[in-house]
Amino acid sequence: MNRPKPRLIIFAKAPQSGAVKTRLISALGADGAATLARSLLMHTLQQAMAAGAGPVELCMSPPPDDRAWHGVNLPPALVCTAQGEGDLGERMARAIDRVTTQHQPALLMGTDCPALTAERLAEAASQLERHDAVLLPVADGGYVLIGLKAPCPEVFTKMPWSTSTVAAETLRRMAAIKLCVWKGPTLHDIDEPSDLVHLPAELSHRPFFKKN
Repeated sequence: MNRPKPRLIIFAKAPQSGAVKTRLISALGADGAATLARSLLMHTLQQAMAAGAGPVELCMSPPPDDRAWHGVNLPPALVCTAQGEGDLGERMARAIDRVTTQHQPALLMGTDCPALTAERLAEAASQLERHDAVLLPVADGGYVLIGLKAPCPEVFTKMPWSTSTVAAETLRRMAAIKLCVWKGPTLHDIDEPSDLVHLPAELSHRPFFKKN
């Protein structure tokens, strides 16, 4: 029997000026930070689709029909869903539950890490076939991707999000429920002005660096 390919779920906010990448506004201005957020979103979508690892879903905040998304040109074949209400952990757990209860593995990721390439996504999908879970940590202590084969609310509930302990605490919780986990290499996301050195060449020439 052929195993189903994982669904690649990309969590994203609408790239509105002043509402995204707020920690980068001091370096880029509100419009520049929003432009960068849009470019990172498009880069992530491109890499996810190029990976060929499974169907790609954009899980959106606000919902897909909100006017905040007007003017954001998304691929026509993309499946678009709403994140819904609740804190980040509740929304992530709900997305994982929705997919995995249909007997499909899930790879859930953000859009902040340009190093999350098609090759790395394909590797994560391959590792998820042989493990219960996969995790790609980032240098600030969080993670940019988590993969699961079954609902696992324990790894999302009451998590200290946006702290340097998120990845370590997630791995501790996975170990406590005896999941076999593949941990990928530590990558860099783009959250603070000091992170801008990690932008790849194809993104770093864009017109971000203009303050309002």
